[in-house]
Amino acid sequence: MRPPLSASRLPDLPEPGPDALAHSGRCASMLADEIAAAGGWMPFARYMDLALYAPGLGYYAAGARKFGAAGDFVTAPEISPLFGQCVARCAASLLRSTGGDLLELGPGSGKLAADVLVHLDQIGSLPDRYRLLEVSADLRERQQARLAALPPHLSGRAEWLDTLPAGFDGVIVGNEVLDVLPVHLVARANGAWVERGVACVEGAFTWRDQPLADPALAAQADRLQARHFGGALPEGYLLEIAPQVEALVASLGGSMRRAALLFIDYGFRAAEYYHPARSMGTLMCHYRHFAHPDPFLFPGLQDITAHVDFSAVAHAGVDAGLTLAGYTTQAQFLIAAGLADLVPLDASGEAQLRSSQEIQRLTSPAEMGELFKVIGFTKGPLDIPAFAKARPLPL
Repeated sequence: MRPPLSASRLPDLPEPGPDALAHSGRCASMLADEIAAAGGWMPFARYMDLALYAPGLGYYAAGARKFGAAGDFVTAPEISPLFGQCVARCAASLLRSTGGDLLELGPGSGKLAADVLVHLDQIGSLPDRYRLLEVSADLRERQQARLAALPPHLSGRAEWLDTLPAGFDGVIVGNEVLDVLPVHLVARANGAWVERGVACVEGAFTWRDQPLADPALAAQADRLQARHFGGALPEGYLLEIAPQVEALVASLGGSMRRAALLFIDYGFRAAEYYHPARSMGTLMCHYRHFAHPDPFLFPGLQDITAHVDFSAVAHAGVDAGLTLAGYTTQAQFLIAAGLADLVPLDASGEAQLRSSQEIQRLTSPAEMGELFKVIGFTKGPLDIPAFAKARPLPL
């Protein structure tokens, strides 16, 4: 396999260093071998899964810095501890009602876990355990190092899991988890379903469509076509179908006993998601704080994401026996959770300015405030107070 494509295809992107480029070459060779073993073509969902999660080579399974200013993108917890404090406030009453634990899915750098634990301690609402479900050994090590720096009465509550617990009571939080679950790309061509996948031609990855062979995926495509396009998807319109999102929500619903579930991510309800302006989907890659649409550039070094169809998430939750508690923007959720009360009035001018800038990034429509949404579910007799105060969005 020749080295991955140069950033010269996208001139604003910085070139990786020699070690990073060598790692990307190994990841590209692995992907090329997998494509060859599959007969010369693989579904894009499989490519995305391997590029992100292949042990030792995938983006989330290797050691490169991902989060924060030195990484590829910045998440809300990296922007400000205020985000974690709002999540903690939302969780506090639920933890008291359930007497359960807090479980974070895909904890990233561990920053959210640290901020939530510290604030729950300050408001006297610590759970017995803060459980972290992490599939990446590299990220797990980073989380462990970060939480080990907390006082022992906080760090001692952290427990890492390999699988979802059964009979869970408490609060489950997933921040920017759904957008990195692999998506299948499906379209109509000459009146039939085709799946867009990846081939390798003369050492370079390229798109190639094949007749859709998976009956379950075809049935999902039929449902989307009937529900959102009046039974006639325009030729060439690219659907992104994420079975793993629905499977995750179903698994969580099966594991919950008396619990609340919060997902925070970027995306839209179906009426906005399936819009003519998004006829080529929402696939996006992130490398050194540049967003671009080429998933074949520097495999293993860049994140690959797709926006979330929150209507599909809502349907999956209800189908799993959960009650939809609410759906709103990140800005509305944070304000309802008490964001304005978290900035000390006696803080210095510099601290006030920093907090104001952080709040702007978290809540402004031009930043994360409206693109990012929060959807919540409950199981058992529970309410999520923040949704009662936030302006609801239709699903």
